[in-house]
Amino acid sequence: MADAASTEHPTQPETQRLFFALWPDDATRDALDRTSKWLHQHWGGRRMRAETLHLTLAFLGATRMAQLPALRAVLDGLDVPAFSLRLDQVGFWPGNRIAWLKPGVPPAGLATLAGELRAGLQATGVSFDPRPFFPHVTLLRNSSGGMASACQPVHWHVDRVALLESGSAGGRSGYAVCCERGLPRA
Repeated sequence: MADAASTEHPTQPETQRLFFALWPDDATRDALDRTSKWLHQHWGGRRMRAETLHLTLAFLGATRMAQLPALRAVLDGLDVPAFSLRLDQVGFWPGNRIAWLKPGVPPAGLATLAGELRAGLQATGVSFDPRPFFPHVTLLRNSSGGMASACQPVHWHVDRVALLESGSAGGRSGYAVCCERGLPRA
């Protein structure tokens, strides 16, 4: 007879690989995917799948499951209204061969949102990557980079923030929303 404790609940991992991000709605995701296709024609590489496109606000990495309530509290404590984001500049990091799209002029709300998240994480003692915030959406990996004409801007009405889990299933990596919060109208 099997041990009852082992059959009642599947084994849960003690940690999850987590990050806070802007998670696009379908229309924004489609626009980002079109820009990815356009940039791929110029620079080659491996396109990111549309369902994985996002803008990271704070990367936590391996995080203990016991910290989820504190992370939800950080999310609930945000006091930033919704804002508009215009992504209109492509760029390339040659070291890791990543091509990205970023705002030419980041809106104040974006920096405020990232700053509040990081301050909340510090206050709760949750570790995160302390590198300076560089707002971007990764579009290509293993790209050659190069010159590209100006891209069609992607307009994103930012009205929600998500805590995402990075994982893999069936040999494919992906992201799952752990929790999210809407931002109030400005």
